[in-house]
Amino acid sequence: MPQYLVAIHRPNAYDPSTEDEAMTGEIRALNTAMSAAGVRVFVGGLRLPDTARALRPQPDGEVLVTDGPYLETKEYIGGFWVLETPDLDTALDWGRKAALACRAPVEVRPFF
Repeated sequence: MPQYLVAIHRPNAYDPSTEDEAMTGEIRALNTAMSAAGVRVFVGGLRLPDTARALRPQPDGEVLVTDGPYLETKEYIGGFWVLETPDLDTALDWGRKAALACRAPVEVRPFF
């Protein structure tokens, strides 16, 4: 069965402390529903981008490690699910539920 990444996007200025009990409860309920439906393979929340380390290969064969995210963007991935569903339409249905629960834009992308 195909697998899909369902990624939650957050603006750079997002403050996780603004997440209230209602939002947390809706995300928990969504996780429970995904598990009950047998579509959830993995779920993970990510810390803020300033905790990231970027690794860049150098021409001399070394790898340079720097603080911060690899890309400078206006948004970042705040968390994600890996779902296994019969088709894209089903993954999109779960993505819609994720967008509502997380109150954020969501990207659904198939794995190879």
